[in-house]
Amino acid sequence: MDSYIKNFSLEGKVALVTGASYGIGFAIASGMAAAGAKIVFNDIKQELVDKGLAAYKEAGIDAKGYVCDVTNEEAVQAMVKQIEEEVGVIDILVNNAGIIKRIPMCEMTAEQFRQVIDVDLNAPFIVSKAVIPSMIKKGHGKIINICSMMSELGRETVSAYAAAKGGLKMLTRNICSEYGEYNIQCNGIGPGYIETPQTAPLREIQPDGSRHPFDQFIIAKTPAARWGKTEDLVGPAVFLASDASNFVNGHVLYVDGGILAYIGKQPQ
Repeated sequence: MDSYIKNFSLEGKVALVTGASYGIGFAIASGMAAAGAKIVFNDIKQELVDKGLAAYKEAGIDAKGYVCDVTNEEAVQAMVKQIEEEVGVIDILVNNAGIIKRIPMCEMTAEQFRQVIDVDLNAPFIVSKAVIPSMIKKGHGKIINICSMMSELGRETVSAYAAAKGGLKMLTRNICSEYGEYNIQCNGIGPGYIETPQTAPLREIQPDGSRHPFDQFIIAKTPAARWGKTEDLVGPAVFLASDASNFVNGHVLYVDGGILAYIGKQPQ
């Protein structure tokens, strides 16, 4: 049994998690650190990197942080080169950095649409492209793209985000198709609705003691009848980053409490 459990170890691996100063990225990186990985992360501003470094330190994790805009190909190439020199070749990449703009489609400018596509789809292409050559040389690599429920479903006001996350699902499959023969596995994780500081206002109890309407909506749509926690994503991420998933490729693992399996409750 011990030798099988070792398949889930990330001991000696270098993991780059983009945008991992807080939230889902921080939780995934922390889980990978607990499994033995050396963590490197980036964020777009020094203050966010500093905030992340403080959080990792408080958690007892020796992480390295870099300021880098993941939509800037030259900056990404320079960061990856620096990581290789200072820490080692990146074995695991988690494309976590992302943004959302909740604007009805006909009110959204093309510039706003492009910005979401740039961060949520072009950046994973840019960062993956930067790490794949060294993964090929090393003979293995793991790329995990943080997809979304919106890789499969549409909803009001998220046209750009859904377009980007649907595209990211197909980029995941295409990286698998192009680089699977080099022992590189590229998979996605599709989080359901997760408890984070950003979603806290949607979960606040109302003055009359009832749930927020959006909270009621999500609970009714989720067979697990709860929001996910960031730690719910850790096991799937460690699995997809480890040798236990060496023949899993081009797959999106939805960690959604069952939303995609469920048509929803019949109105009473």
